[in-house]
Amino acid sequence: MHSRGLYFEDFSAGQQYATDRRTITEADHINFTTSFGFFEPLFMDRAYVADETPYKRPIVPGALTFSMAEGLTILSGILHGTGLAFLGVDLKVIKPVFIGETIKVDIDVVDKRQTQKPDRGIVSFLHRVSNQDDEPVMEYAIKRMIRRKHE
Repeated sequence: MHSRGLYFEDFSAGQQYATDRRTITEADHINFTTSFGFFEPLFMDRAYVADETPYKRPIVPGALTFSMAEGLTILSGILHGTGLAFLGVDLKVIKPVFIGETIKVDIDVVDKRQTQKPDRGIVSFLHRVSNQDDEPVMEYAIKRMIRRKHE
């Protein structure tokens, strides 16, 4: 992990970053679904999933996949102490993620723009989440407010 995140000036369109990998465990799934009320049979009832869905094994909520992808992004260190705000996301789920799968995130810098305030700017990223087989499972465009360097 970077000891200090990257500043607005450090980002350029076309740059790429990659996170570490993380396996989504049964405990992660249970903690998330029960903590946040995801009591949908699709997530909580193995017999229902096996009999009534095309998946045949438990999937995790897309919100959990997104949360873990964001956690991996934070752990990469690129935003450590320099990320100021999450400004919005446009998210696409491509494929279900199953308990026991491992995800990683590839991050592309798409664009950046200055704001009227001299201490910050806005950086647009494209995050591509893939599983252990390098199959895409989620993609999202995200905007973040990033601290500028003090001059």
